[in-house]
Amino acid sequence: MKKLLVLLLALTMVFSFAACGGAAEEEAAADTYEIAMITDLGSIDDKSFNQGTWEGLVAYAEENEITHKYYKPTEQTTDAYLASIELAVQGGAKVIVTPGFLFEQPIFTAQDMYPDVTFILIDGYPNDGATTDTEFRTENNVVGIKFAEEQSGYLAGYAAVKDGYTKLGFMGGVAVPAVVRFGYGFAQGAEAAAVELGLSNIDLKYHYTGNFIPSPEAQTLAASWYAEGTELIFACGGGVGNSVMSAAEAASTAVIGVDIDQSPESPTVITSAMKGLSGAVQSALAAYYDGEFPGGQSLVYGADKDGVQLPMETSKFETFTQADYDAVYADLASGDIVLTKDTDADGNQIEAVTELELPNVKVKIVE
Repeated sequence: MKKLLVLLLALTMVFSFAACGGAAEEEAAADTYEIAMITDLGSIDDKSFNQGTWEGLVAYAEENEITHKYYKPTEQTTDAYLASIELAVQGGAKVIVTPGFLFEQPIFTAQDMYPDVTFILIDGYPNDGATTDTEFRTENNVVGIKFAEEQSGYLAGYAAVKDGYTKLGFMGGVAVPAVVRFGYGFAQGAEAAAVELGLSNIDLKYHYTGNFIPSPEAQTLAASWYAEGTELIFACGGGVGNSVMSAAEAASTAVIGVDIDQSPESPTVITSAMKGLSGAVQSALAAYYDGEFPGGQSLVYGADKDGVQLPMETSKFETFTQADYDAVYADLASGDIVLTKDTDADGNQIEAVTELELPNVKVKIVE
């Protein structure tokens, strides 16, 4: 009898441990997330690049009932980004989306560290970050997607001048390639519209704040531009846009937003130079789950792939029409309009917007 009781007790303990183990496994499974995003500077509600990327990820994941989560690095360093990627991998991520050029070096490293994980790098191509002889390498578990920001900026500048604005401002954040291309496109769009309208008096103030955060300094500078007669500022710098909008609200003037439709942010936003962030993320995720992931490729989304746009449904134009927009968009998509980016035909860096041929746009660089 005593042996029987001991046996029954042992069996009970075995079943209890098995049950506990099963519960633990279920709990662990419940805490895994198949799709992850590592944020760039800012948060997922920054009304700009992070938010647009996150919204695309969430839209795809929820529609297809796939677990998902975002991770925010502790600081802006390659090591911190890699640490967040490690957390995502430990958390079960099969696909990791990273928004912003700052992830180019981390993904260059991570693609080798985690060959079984797929990476979608938005706004960059993996490279080693060397200042000379930079090595670009995109493995089969990575796709790099950039956008034709110069086309989006062109649409904004063209629409602004066609709508009657002749005193413009461009306030960028950090002068990284994407921001530079936005600005150069904006200036070229203003020039094209000026030529069509026979105008030679377009003024353009031009400045980089050196960061992507709202600040009293940015707001004060924007306020001074408005006080000097500037009618509209293209705010191209993440949180910098909030400072410009505050100045515009006080001056009852206008702003052009960037990356996503920023019209909900302020009544002063007349339109936004958008990238197709959400669509690009959804497209890449769909390709992954359909077994057609474009691994190893470096893609550019322009007007030909609906990668840029102005949100005409929420824009506050007075004379620039949907027909005007459709016509210029079609010319961009077909390649009839060819723009200067941030390099010339030989690949040499164009150091300043004043190097562009803009006889009808008077550019003033504000230091």
